[in-house]
Amino acid sequence: MVDLSNLRRPKGANRNRKRVGRGPGSGTGKTSGRGHKGHKARTGTSTKAYFEGGQMPLQRRVPKRGFTPRSRTEWQIVNVQDLESLEADVVTPVVLHESGLANLGRKGGIKVLGKGELKRKVTVQAHAFSAGAREKIEAAGGSVELVED
Repeated sequence: MVDLSNLRRPKGANRNRKRVGRGPGSGTGKTSGRGHKGHKARTGTSTKAYFEGGQMPLQRRVPKRGFTPRSRTEWQIVNVQDLESLEADVVTPVVLHESGLANLGRKGGIKVLGKGELKRKVTVQAHAFSAGAREKIEAAGGSVELVED
């Protein structure tokens, strides 16, 4: 019976570490498994993780274009047509989150854009509105309120 008192590793699981530089009979004498000359044969050598042996490195091969400012606001987009499907008369960021149209945990705010039509009166609270969205909401008899976080 096997229990914790007589549990052993399987045979061959434990191997002695390779001792290099112990003469020709050891199999790793003389150059100690490092080959002859070259960068990796020297002591104190280390290559960076991204070094590709002299080939043009990936970070230099990939084309670089454009510029992304650090202060950029990543808006979460909600269209006017999405507001039509909601039953609430007052649409807040919390209502949009519960309906799955926006994520409150993400950085940036919610911006309402003017794609689609709105046929009913709705009060919409968001961080930003496009001019077209503002027109369509107010044309349907609704109102627009800016939210500050």
